[in-house]
Amino acid sequence: MTAQKAGTRPLGLVRTGLIAVLAAVAATTLAAGIAMAAGVDFEIPDGGESIPLPGFAVVTGFFSAVGVVIAAALRRWSARPAERFVVTAVALTGLSLVPPVVSGADTATIAVLIGLHIVPAAVMIFALTRSLRASSEV
Repeated sequence: MTAQKAGTRPLGLVRTGLIAVLAAVAATTLAAGIAMAAGVDFEIPDGGESIPLPGFAVVTGFFSAVGVVIAAALRRWSARPAERFVVTAVALTGLSLVPPVVSGADTATIAVLIGLHIVPAAVMIFALTRSLRASSEV
């Protein structure tokens, strides 16, 4: 027996998720570009190289897509998918803040990287939670 209700449309969540992924990628890449233009170098001391702008788009797209998969799995197998998704996504977002903090980068880079984790998380959590709640009301 599954938690998904008969007659609900899983494609609605996937469609919403894909649109949210594109929005998260665009917002993160734009914010990173603005930060670069303002002088943030995104240099990580261990490798000595700066994070390139396309890198923000690729990583954001990948992890946002993982969020859609998590939401779809919770929709399928959880009795309370929206609530469980919020808890899971917030916890994973919190964990994603650890690497920038321990990277050894300068303060400006760390602060902007933290913001660049929160921006797509906010987009994805809002969109997917809303879609999960809407699908559970069907």
